Amino acid sequence: MNQISFWCLSLLLTVVIAAEETPITRIAFGSCANQSAPQPIWDAINKFDPQLFIWLGDNIYGDIRRPLTVIGKERTFGPWRNSPRFVPSSEEEMKLRYAKAKANPGYSRIQRKAKVIGTWDDHDYGLNDAGKEFDRKVINQKLMLDFLNEPLDSPRRKQAGVYASYTYGPPNRKVKVIVLDTRYHRDPLRSDGSILGDTQWDWLENELSGPRSEITIIGSSVQVISNLSATTGPLFYMESWGRFPKERKRLFKLIADTKRDGVIFISGDVHFGEITRYDCSVGYPLYDVTSSGLVQSVEKVVPRPLRSIVRLLFWYTPSTMRVINDNCKFKSCTYGIILNLIPFTFSSDKLWKDLLTSQDTLEIRDVNGDTVLGTNVSLSELQPGGSNSLKDTTTKGKSQRYCTLEIELPGTTRYRLAVLIYFTIAVLAMAILGLIIGAVLAITACVYKCKVD
Repeated sequence: MNQISFWCLSLLLTVVIAAEETPITRIAFGSCANQSAPQPIWDAINKFDPQLFIWLGDNIYGDIRRPLTVIGKERTFGPWRNSPRFVPSSEEEMKLRYAKAKANPGYSRIQRKAKVIGTWDDHDYGLNDAGKEFDRKVINQKLMLDFLNEPLDSPRRKQAGVYASYTYGPPNRKVKVIVLDTRYHRDPLRSDGSILGDTQWDWLENELSGPRSEITIIGSSVQVISNLSATTGPLFYMESWGRFPKERKRLFKLIADTKRDGVIFISGDVHFGEITRYDCSVGYPLYDVTSSGLVQSVEKVVPRPLRSIVRLLFWYTPSTMRVINDNCKFKSCTYGIILNLIPFTFSSDKLWKDLLTSQDTLEIRDVNGDTVLGTNVSLSELQPGGSNSLKDTTTKGKSQRYCTLEIELPGTTRYRLAVLIYFTIAVLAMAILGLIIGAVLAITACVYKCKVD
């Protein structure tokens, strides 16, 4: 994961799907579940009663995070570091961590009453930020599929990578779920190479060109639309599709070329919740609902009195793709305080055809069920030419289009967070230096006076 990936949070998406016996049901998803930490979020998820649960990665934390060490023989932090901060666990240790996660009482209830599918991210892949170069990916793929109770004869056990697709519901009520593998074939972060690899790209093209579905949910372990690294660098960088601009452009083009309607991205990794949107790629808005943190959250890593500063920094960081409106609890329209849920809600007493035209709310709720973020969307908008599909009228009554990528912002805007932080550090350093100089002068004056006396 990235430098801030020890933060986490959770989300829950509810979409309408249909089965022969039960025409309306719910899909839940989440990421970042440290198996060694308390996981009260399962109570809220079980109360929501999903039929399907989708893991989006970091399903366990399988690698070992070593302490931050600035000086000494093994330094894990700073430009002078000579030892890695993260190291892989043994196969036996990975098995123990998966067993602990699987035995969690709340998650056990989910396994009994819902189908569980998913993909992985770096920490359950086996090493922070790792890609195709990781030499334990073959055995760790088996362990991850064992955790998901994947059948022994599943194609996922024979292919290179854990990507897969599923379709639910009868004709005219179908939901297709595609989970991608953004680790097994991924080139180095700064290479602008491939995320999926040739084989997975060919597979994805076949899936998107296949039979029509009313909704297509594409699960990615890292964010697809948001590219906060473009505005948080050089302070810190986060993994995302935005750091592979050619790959992201190829993904959007593939959706457009296959004329796939109703695509919604779901993602994890960053340890806070947000809803992002991009209007200028496929002819209708592409939403990315980021679900990150079944256990940890951004603001929990700082003392409670300082959490308002974290919210201020979120607000100050430029994010052109984030959906910002009056439905947000905080002005930043992110949520990183406690564990949370996200439902994409449609009333259960409506017919499918009504759902395609009605306005419903894409929401982020906290662990108590209170709404903290939200935006209105209808399925009819998720197709080219849909009603008001490329306008958002939720931002204080003004319509806008989400077309300016973070990387396209002028430098004075893009780097304003770094400027603020460095300026603050410089002021504090000068203040401390001033205090030291003042103290030295005071002591010198006192000593001189004592000598005179």
